[in-house]
Amino acid sequence: MKKPKWVVEKEQGKKAQANETVWLFGLHAVRDALMNPARKRLRLIVTLNAQNKLEDAIAASGMTPELVDPRKFNAPLDPGSVHQGAALEVKPLDWGRLDDVAIGRDAPRLILLDRVTDPHNVGAILRSAEVLGASAVIGTRHHSAPETGALAKTASGALERQPYLRVRNLSDAIVALQGMGYLVLGLDGEADKTIEAAVDGVQDRPVALVLGAEGPGLRQKTKETCDMLVRIDASGVFGSLNVSNAAALALYASQSRG
Repeated sequence: MKKPKWVVEKEQGKKAQANETVWLFGLHAVRDALMNPARKRLRLIVTLNAQNKLEDAIAASGMTPELVDPRKFNAPLDPGSVHQGAALEVKPLDWGRLDDVAIGRDAPRLILLDRVTDPHNVGAILRSAEVLGASAVIGTRHHSAPETGALAKTASGALERQPYLRVRNLSDAIVALQGMGYLVLGLDGEADKTIEAAVDGVQDRPVALVLGAEGPGLRQKTKETCDMLVRIDASGVFGSLNVSNAAALALYASQSRG
């Protein structure tokens, strides 16, 4: 009996995902990945200078690096990538399911991204999320930045420590979080209420902050699914913030001051 088309496509997708690898580059990103026991590492390419700088991390990883001439650096990276003589092929990290990162902390904070596709923005958001104590950053499987070398380099090591999940449907994830007791706030520059006002008196409640891509912002379906639309309290009139800056400010504004 011939398999239905959707079954074939699902099996093909799972196979492609199983075969997926990522090339990380740059001394900082490579070092953190080498030191991360959860990271499945496949191939390490370094120059002699980079090998010397990464000596402790290479030893800890147990990998045998491929030593190459700086003029013949043969890792399959995009032209212009600032690799600093180090590139590491890895499997993407598996952070589990939404439930795994959304439950288990006092008053957790989550960042949800609605079609934020720029890996530099997502990397910067991961870095802010780690510094400000977010439980996870959550995007979508399609129309969001996948785990890449550029994202990892911008995250400056946070990719190895800050959960980054990509879910099938953002609205479904919002509904699931609401069922777990989360207050889901969508950021919108035209909203009447500030983040501080929205969380006043309920700082002990889990909060999910939803940010949209620069320009289009949140999709209408996302706005309708959130509990409330909020804005960042600002002085004076100015242009919109970069989404990574907005994420950092939103996380800070939502924290308990008690």
